[in-house]
Amino acid sequence: MRILLDESLPRDLAALLAGHEVKTVRSEGWAGIKNGKLLALTAAQFDVFITADRNIEFQQNMAALPVAIVVLVLHSTRIQSIAPLLPELLRTLNHLPPKTLARMGG
Repeated sequence: MRILLDESLPRDLAALLAGHEVKTVRSEGWAGIKNGKLLALTAAQFDVFITADRNIEFQQNMAALPVAIVVLVLHSTRIQSIAPLLPELLRTLNHLPPKTLARMGG
């Protein structure tokens, strides 16, 4: 699966998503682009967008999602806070239908 990590997430997360092709918003040169345009760009090259932005589902039309989104509900975006979610995240990625939103953590 081709995955894009939001700029709010640590890039170290990419190495932990074994079996997937993972890039970051920064590595794509898309830092600072707002969610609507970012999701449109993402849809052209990726299958999934992973973010910690809890408001994304309220800012976007969920019925017209261009790409699947995983929202990590975290107290901190440090890799130590994300690590406990990795098994669930990897399972979710392996079964995530296109153009859906999944929330995990919290």
